[in-house]
Amino acid sequence: MSFTSTVKNEVSKLETIETERITELSAIIKNIGIIDNSIKIVSENASVARRIFNLIKSTYYISPKITVRRGYNFNKNYIYLLEIDKKIELIKQDLSLDSNVPKEYIYNDDDLMRSYLRGLFLSVGSINDPKKSRYHLEFLVNNIEYANFISYLLNQFELNSKVLKRENKFMIYIKEAEKIGDFLRIIRAISAVFYYEDIRIYRDHKNMTNRLNNCEQANVDKIIETATNQIRDIEIIKTIGGLDLLDEKTKEAAIYRLKYPESSLTELSEIITIETNKLITKSGLYHRFKKIQLLANKINNNNQ
Repeated sequence: MSFTSTVKNEVSKLETIETERITELSAIIKNIGIIDNSIKIVSENASVARRIFNLIKSTYYISPKITVRRGYNFNKNYIYLLEIDKKIELIKQDLSLDSNVPKEYIYNDDDLMRSYLRGLFLSVGSINDPKKSRYHLEFLVNNIEYANFISYLLNQFELNSKVLKRENKFMIYIKEAEKIGDFLRIIRAISAVFYYEDIRIYRDHKNMTNRLNNCEQANVDKIIETATNQIRDIEIIKTIGGLDLLDEKTKEAAIYRLKYPESSLTELSEIITIETNKLITKSGLYHRFKKIQLLANKINNNNQ
């Protein structure tokens, strides 16, 4: 079972009050309903179909006719068709289905917005399993005005949603892991939130560990490169017997670098301080190797 189906199964079992049921139904029928002389609603999720049936029955005291069909090929799931042939005008008016964007009474407080978003997710929502792929939550709708309205609702909860045209539809999507977790809380998918947050924290920790490891490796590579360059400069100076041309402190740094070729400047400064009982800082050691580098460059230039 996909993570999307898991979330839909969970929220399909929620208890709601009448105003929330009306709002949720408004979103569902708006997106997967076909309205003419009757209202037909199609879903591939059994829990969602059962949810819609119960919402209609408890709100309008009618029982939709249910037809179950096999999908277009044998690999498809069952398709559930619910048909309402009574109180059509009342339902259309109640649920504000006659315009691209529902009237404000459908979503005029936080609880109703949450219910509308829950109905939206049940009908046209999709969410990636954080364990298997990138973080992604999306909704596919039919027109730009409605897409902007959905984005507006989502962003009332600071979810940073975006709208993108996809072929002949419009996609409203969220890609930030934290915001997707917030959306699951908004629609009251609590078990899904726990699962999602556990995976998100694990992945964030793993990514942080990888970054630290990469950073550490980069530092090691830099230390090795620096030490290799310093040893190369010292060897150039040695080819002309030039170590004696260095002052005593710089010569001492050269001798210790050859003795400890893999040490960082910080480590080498500590070693020299301990072994000679004379304090030398990393900065001081750096300046000594700078002198060595200048002399090695001068020797190279003269040889050329």
